Amino acid sequence: MVWYLFPVAAAVSLVWNATRYESTAVIIRKAIRLYVQTLLFMGVILGVLMFFSWRL
Repeated sequence: MVWYLFPVAAAVSLVWNATRYESTAVIIRKAIRLYVQTLLFMGVILGVLMFFSWRL
């Protein structure tokens, strides 16, 4: 189920930026940035949850 994160994050990043900007170059550049930020945020959350559930 975790593998769905990658295509869903890419699709959300593209759609979000396509609704805000008109230039293709700007859409792609900002979508890549948002995609990386989303994956990093989810990685941090996963790390925090793993830390707190380590001894359960």
